[in-house]
Amino acid sequence: MHEHEWLAERFEAHRAHLRAVAYQMLGSASEADDAVQEAWLRLSRADAGSVDNLGGWLTTVVARICLDMLRSRSSRREEPLDAHLPDAAVTPADATDPEHEALLAEGVGLALLVVLDTLAPAERLAFVLHDMFAVPFEQIGSILGRSPNAAKQLASRARRRVQGAAASDTDPTRQRAVVDAFLAASRNGDFDALLALLDPGVVLRSDAAATVVGAASELRGAPAVAGSFSGRAQRARLALVDGAAGAAWAPGGRPRVVFTFTIAGGKIVAIDILADPDRLSRLDLTILD
Repeated sequence: MHEHEWLAERFEAHRAHLRAVAYQMLGSASEADDAVQEAWLRLSRADAGSVDNLGGWLTTVVARICLDMLRSRSSRREEPLDAHLPDAAVTPADATDPEHEALLAEGVGLALLVVLDTLAPAERLAFVLHDMFAVPFEQIGSILGRSPNAAKQLASRARRRVQGAAASDTDPTRQRAVVDAFLAASRNGDFDALLALLDPGVVLRSDAAATVVGAASELRGAPAVAGSFSGRAQRARLALVDGAAGAAWAPGGRPRVVFTFTIAGGKIVAIDILADPDRLSRLDLTILD
């Protein structure tokens, strides 16, 4: 067998694992595919014969690629929501490819992906690699350029945040109470009430269509998000969005803008603003008031 074919065969044996790692690091199937392809390119240029543990080597390479992508993403605040909203949030109808469906089934849920997206890149990497894929802290520390103990601390901080998401307010009544209170505070311009409802690290993101009509592409932190909503949302109404409490502006009964909320520990940790007509058409939306 030709050396290139032999190497490609060995790589394919690890592809599914690498794609799962990349997806949970990035929350985007297309970006995960890009990361895996880049890992293949790096492998094809490396001296693979000197690699004792190819699976571990490839996991490290993919993790470093994803870390670079996360850091690049964090530095581009002007980038619209479309670029990195977790795919499951707005594309359930697109998940028709069996491999893609299997990847999503093995991955974390949307609420958790959103919470992961609020973590610092190093925290996300440490948590995903250790807690989801049992990568030892020695290896994680090497990827991050930190000690194993520092990597352990990063994972611990991330785990506390993620555990809050796992215990998120999935009860519809509690969800509705939080969103209803948020809308009321927004309409009344009650900045302090908005702050009280928002997690300190809350993230607001908008798709490209929403930014066209004036929404911020991305905001981070409770003061910034509260300021963007204070005195606004006058025409937004409480709604069920894919079964979860949300809000919508739907003049004449036709949804024009939808707000989805991720809630954990009684606090809003993420708000996504969707206005793309195609995306809105895929949502199961019910106006409640």
